[in-house]
Amino acid sequence: MQSFRIDPVVALTWDVADLVNRHLDMMRGQTPSESCHVMTADDLFAAGAHVFALRNGTDTLGIAALKPLDATHGELKSMHTKAEARGLGVAAALLQHILETARALGMTRVSLETGSEEPFAPARRLYERHGFGYCPPFAGYAPDPLSVFMTRTL
Repeated sequence: MQSFRIDPVVALTWDVADLVNRHLDMMRGQTPSESCHVMTADDLFAAGAHVFALRNGTDTLGIAALKPLDATHGELKSMHTKAEARGLGVAAALLQHILETARALGMTRVSLETGSEEPFAPARRLYERHGFGYCPPFAGYAPDPLSVFMTRTL
């Protein structure tokens, strides 16, 4: 595995903004607006999300956020790996960090929403490998054929 460093993002920097914008563009390009639940950086920070950036040296390769839903339940948001860094273990490292952060915050469950279509299959496989199982919609989400919902206990 690479020598990654995962840093908390307390203020939006250009490199994190670039990855958030790549994520927004990708999600909005693959999903109709009524089924797209992506959040802007401002929305993530306003929701009290814990945002993290994975770096290799000075290169920011990925981002992920943990949005608190209540004292014991968090939602994984905005998981994104830079296209040129895919296959290096960036997403797995970020996901493990999110789960560790949730435990440290006293959460007992982490859930997520992702796409149901083929472009999202690698993400679903990653989540399955890390113990996530399929569940009904949570936290105000509505059933949607373009969404799948996953959760795991900690």
